[in-house]
Amino acid sequence: MLRSLLLLLLLPLAAFAQPADTRQLLPVPAQVSWGKASLAPRALLKPQLDGPEDAQLRAAVGRTLDRLHRNGTAAANALPLQIRYGKLGRMELFDEERYSLRVTPNGVTIDAPTSLGVLRALATLEQLPQGDAKRSYLPEVEIQDQPRFPWRGLLIDPARHFMPVSVIKRNLDAMAAVKLNVLHWHLSDDQGFRVESKVLPKLHQVGGANGYYTQEQVREVLQYAQARGIRVIPEFDVPGHATAWLAAYPELASNDSTYGVSPRWGVLNIAMDPTKESTYELLDKLFAEMTALFPDPYFHIGGDENDGRQWRRNPRIAQYMRERGMVKRDGAVDKHALQTAFNRRVLTMLTKYEKRMVGWDEILGPGLPADAVIQSWRGKKGLYEAAKAGHQAILSNGYYIDLYLTAASHYAPDPIPADAPLTDEEKKRILGGEATMWSEFADSVIYDSRVWPRTAAVAERLWSPATVTNVPDMYRRLGAVSVQLEGLGLQHRRAPEQLLAMMAAGYDVAPLRTLANALEPVKEYKRHFQGFKYTTQTPLNRLVDAAPAESEAVRQFGATLDSLLAYPRALITQLPHTPETRRQLARLRTQLKQWQQNDAKVQPLLQTNASLREYAPLSTQLTVVSTLMLQRLEQLEKGKPASAEWLAAAQKQLEQAKKPAGQTELPLAEVVRKAITR
Repeated sequence: MLRSLLLLLLLPLAAFAQPADTRQLLPVPAQVSWGKASLAPRALLKPQLDGPEDAQLRAAVGRTLDRLHRNGTAAANALPLQIRYGKLGRMELFDEERYSLRVTPNGVTIDAPTSLGVLRALATLEQLPQGDAKRSYLPEVEIQDQPRFPWRGLLIDPARHFMPVSVIKRNLDAMAAVKLNVLHWHLSDDQGFRVESKVLPKLHQVGGANGYYTQEQVREVLQYAQARGIRVIPEFDVPGHATAWLAAYPELASNDSTYGVSPRWGVLNIAMDPTKESTYELLDKLFAEMTALFPDPYFHIGGDENDGRQWRRNPRIAQYMRERGMVKRDGAVDKHALQTAFNRRVLTMLTKYEKRMVGWDEILGPGLPADAVIQSWRGKKGLYEAAKAGHQAILSNGYYIDLYLTAASHYAPDPIPADAPLTDEEKKRILGGEATMWSEFADSVIYDSRVWPRTAAVAERLWSPATVTNVPDMYRRLGAVSVQLEGLGLQHRRAPEQLLAMMAAGYDVAPLRTLANALEPVKEYKRHFQGFKYTTQTPLNRLVDAAPAESEAVRQFGATLDSLLAYPRALITQLPHTPETRRQLARLRTQLKQWQQNDAKVQPLLQTNASLREYAPLSTQLTVVSTLMLQRLEQLEKGKPASAEWLAAAQKQLEQAKKPAGQTELPLAEVVRKAITR
């Protein structure tokens, strides 16, 4: 076993190809070798730890054994769970997370350089059980594993909608299950300031009037995260996205206006005044307090989406810029130069408190010291420019899970693709990436359903070898992870179901569930512009909030349809009559008939409930689209080409079906359009 571990330490990650048999493991480990035997279903395991004593690690082992229903700590006949590790891992030092895991009929062995590797091995062990709840067994296996990137994060945004500690904790459990190791905690924005400050108390008294974390609660979250091998990076967004700061301390403002905490969403372009020493004095007080509260050496200062309009329009600030040469070639004042000067002052403060400054890619520019870390959200260009300029960098572009895009779309982006225009030394500066979940449209009730299980796809991209790219296999395993997360207490499946039951109000909920599961919220930021005015006080309890970010029912239907039509072009107009095509046709027809017949069942409820009435057109369109696809399947089965008239009418109907309603859309319309026109 020691020889295997030494080989693991020596092999480069690029040498590992995707294992052929991934079972329900997600992320896919670097190397997996399955045996034919197994650990007996009722066999208990007794932990034997060989390494520096650590109460948190011992507790983590106990949690894993309890979840596996194999805790034999006090049993005389228990098999060994042998755990060997060299030292206690320190996340802030990017200590090793690699591990070796072996399961045989005689017990389980884990070897790792650090306790962090043991935690990652335990997460894998929890995904190994096969069979059912009554007869679950651990298959014989040997796994050698290591992360591709050291920074694998999730941004949680309680500034827009406050997230109680219980929500943060269960999402930390989910992060640990898929080996994410950075919680990026976005704690301030225009709509809120969410941490108790003892030196500037009006920040949380005003900015956190509808919810904030006490410093004791922060320490509780930090300890909970540390016990799961997760570091916590706080973000206090400056100089823009700062209306909540200005509501508490008006002297920070760039004009003479007074502000309240913003009740609306969007980019407000309200910024602190970077020309006054009093601004830096106040920031220094806050940073002195918060850098002491959050022990991680990285500290995020935001820096995004400030277009500088308040600075340009203030004669005093504009004159300040001209006097210091902050002017563009055309003579206009240069807001970016002023923000860079601001960033340098903030960086000096954070350096004094022994912190590394992290900021969004807008802070990148000439004169920014290389110590600053760049988080790229606008594209790969900023990521590559940062690495070339000597900065460490983190990718979030492509991982914005608040946009309601598919897991596959988040699975595709790679922080360092094969064609990345970087030298080997520059590639080392790419730390990894973060899934970002902005919470304008996610409160504490539905938050989990907007994050999971799609974020697990990002987790795999950041942990597994670059060769792990099988999308259908990812989706298969995503389903298993979804069930696992529910067992950990996540609400991603339960909360939408509870919303539907509330909306049904005594009616049979099944037809409403069928409709909701065939819908998706409109993509990207279109929800802001769909005829419904949202504020921070708008309840998120409509059908759009219960609809899945990605419809699994439609995705599975589309996958089956693609498989059915994946025959040589000569056969597309007439399907071969094989057992497999008959099974696929039967599955497709069963689903289409359920959708086709659902409108008659759900319309009475939609018409009775005023908040549901806006979804009635989409319910009708679901019937129309399903009927078109049933007709097309009959044509294919009989080898009868679709007439030009039928195709033209179908296209027109499908275009109508693609129109959104109630901030939702019908993804089946696009699936059917592609099938009909291929």
